[in-house]
Amino acid sequence: MKYKNLVINNPGELLFGIAPKPVKTRRGLVIGGGQVYTELNFTLPTMTINDNTLPEVYRHYREIVEGALTRALELETKGVVLEFETLLEMTQNPKIGIEIVKIMNGICEDFYQKQGLISEIRLTPNDLREFERPAKQRTSKFLEPMMELFEQGMLAGGDLLSIESTGGKEISDEALMMCDIKTVVFALAVLGVRDMRFLWRKIVALAAGHGKIAAGDTACGFSNTAMVLAEKQYIPKVFAALVRVIAVVRSIVAIEEGAIGPDKDCGYEGPFLKAITGTPISMEGKTSACAHFSPVGNIASACADLWSNESVQNIKLLSGMAPTVYMEQLEYDVRLMNEALKAGSVPTHILQDLLVASDVYTDPQALILSPENVIRLSQELVKGDSYVANARNGALEALTIIEEALQNGNMKLADNEIAYLPLLREALDTIPDSESEFIEMMLPLLDKNKFIPEEYGL
Repeated sequence: MKYKNLVINNPGELLFGIAPKPVKTRRGLVIGGGQVYTELNFTLPTMTINDNTLPEVYRHYREIVEGALTRALELETKGVVLEFETLLEMTQNPKIGIEIVKIMNGICEDFYQKQGLISEIRLTPNDLREFERPAKQRTSKFLEPMMELFEQGMLAGGDLLSIESTGGKEISDEALMMCDIKTVVFALAVLGVRDMRFLWRKIVALAAGHGKIAAGDTACGFSNTAMVLAEKQYIPKVFAALVRVIAVVRSIVAIEEGAIGPDKDCGYEGPFLKAITGTPISMEGKTSACAHFSPVGNIASACADLWSNESVQNIKLLSGMAPTVYMEQLEYDVRLMNEALKAGSVPTHILQDLLVASDVYTDPQALILSPENVIRLSQELVKGDSYVANARNGALEALTIIEEALQNGNMKLADNEIAYLPLLREALDTIPDSESEFIEMMLPLLDKNKFIPEEYGL
């Protein structure tokens, strides 16, 4: 890892709206520069995407952006980020995705020129490679349309570039269901790291060539999958909490390769990345309930620079279309945080303390996101000599934090959750510092029909 020390060492400096390395966008948003902005995430209602339905698809995106920006203007919003997460067909056929970016950017520019409302587009193509099994991470035929959408989409107006990349997911999915922590470490700290390095060198080069912002990645397909599984009681919450911490060593690679933030929201690695690298971050919490439940509704905003939601469908609610409704909900959260920032350090910390206190001891996944524990865990996530060692160290420290909360009576967990703690520690203790030794240990245990080592340079 390139980062061996933290940029933010004091939990009191890990705040919402403030990042040591703020990012300025094309139209003038300064993300992490003392203000929190709304980031709205949206998608289509259930429908088929084909040549016959494209006019309807384009109408939906036009309606979403016009409705959201109109409401933002009425709420006297200082700025908005609109995240365009592509659907499968929009990346398979990049022309569809590019056209949607053009439509969105045209509306954004019109509001900017006529009303002075600043908005930017985060372009997030989906990672098509996961739809091929075993995945071909480096030689996949799906790389070409992904990269075409990145390049042509940024030229069409997508200024912030992100992706939920999936390197290692082909073995992590089963490992999550089996609570196999060693294979999860292998998937994220070996396979994921290698794929992130390969993919983000390409994205950063494209962004640099066109004056765009390589923003960041998220381990949504790993750590958010674990969270949803835990919420459904398929796996222990303590296991999901460790997966969240382990994912940091994989997501930080985007920044090591040149991404500057704001990172993508839905993996919740952001607080750790902010502490380690100083880059601004996007987070989501209570307004993700349209897509999934979570135990981190308030605490997730404790150090957010962009406050987001999960994809909300463009469907009619009593008040209006759902994306417009979520624009309002997010904006009221952001308004409160910005008032605290304007009022000074004491009100800012009081609001943050309340956001943290409302969640922190209700679930181990919330516990690890408190600023104090983020700093403590981040120190473990950079002190080793390999990504594997850092992942192991971070997970072990997370176990210690959970155990301390149980011992001092702040947190209560079911017996079946507590029973996993020594088992997870025992498994993590067998992981060596050396990546090469860990690879040698794990390769004979993995099903070669599920992943191709050569696609990761192994």
